[in-house]
Amino acid sequence: MSSGFIMSAMSVSEFILWVTLGLLFWRKRLTRRFPAMGAYLGLHVAATPLLLAVLYAQSQSWGHAYYSVYFFSYWTIYIVSAVLLFFICLEVFRSALSAFPGLMRIGVAVFRWAILISLIVTFFSISFVHFGANIIPNVADGLMRAVGVLALCLLAFLCLSMNALRLSARDAAFGIALGFGLMSANDFTFASLISAHSTLTAPLQIAYESLVLIALFIWAIYCALPEPARKPVVMPVSSTIYRWNEIASALGHTGTQVAVQQPANGFFLTDVEKVVEKVLNRNLKGRESEL
Repeated sequence: MSSGFIMSAMSVSEFILWVTLGLLFWRKRLTRRFPAMGAYLGLHVAATPLLLAVLYAQSQSWGHAYYSVYFFSYWTIYIVSAVLLFFICLEVFRSALSAFPGLMRIGVAVFRWAILISLIVTFFSISFVHFGANIIPNVADGLMRAVGVLALCLLAFLCLSMNALRLSARDAAFGIALGFGLMSANDFTFASLISAHSTLTAPLQIAYESLVLIALFIWAIYCALPEPARKPVVMPVSSTIYRWNEIASALGHTGTQVAVQQPANGFFLTDVEKVVEKVLNRNLKGRESEL
């Protein structure tokens, strides 16, 4: 069985998974919760057959004119996908912190700054040796690297803070982050291996496409299985994350009055009474010595 046939079969399987995933995502009404993810799925469902048709036409003896069509179509879709991924990461971050509005507000602000900094770093790290249309792949790869790092950081954050955030592993937000984290790790691994082992292009492409199919299959499972309803998070007042959420809620609000509640055992009042009693005894002793 040739590698070309295997790649063709994988491409058809990928398109079937994209369509299935889009239908499940729309049927479960997850587009209301993750509109950018819905747009991302719709883009790939519409773009995959278009790119395959143009690629097939280009491979024919009469299809040399389709090279520019495929070039601009592919990289335009690639850049739009990278931009949508930034918004998807923001949606997943908001959904994970939805039970903590104070932390979500501060976290989203920090997250936006992180996106801006990553875009600036990506822009200044792009090589401008090539001009014209040849610079488009450099810009697209830079954007995808930036969003890939962001997706991996988001997945690491969710894995480390799932217990504190009371986030279930079956939650759709974690499933989306898991799929994109797997895809990002796959992209970075493939880029490093293909540069070091250029003779193993076909096996590496098959392994790369296999991991993409696994990520899509994971998303399909998350969309097919019933998602557990997120219950209101009840935490003790002494919880650290509860205090952080209260502090974050108070930040940025002018004129906010903070009420300090004393412990029920009255330790603070007892200490005040002792200090007052010591001062009064000292004054009485001073007056007695004067008499």
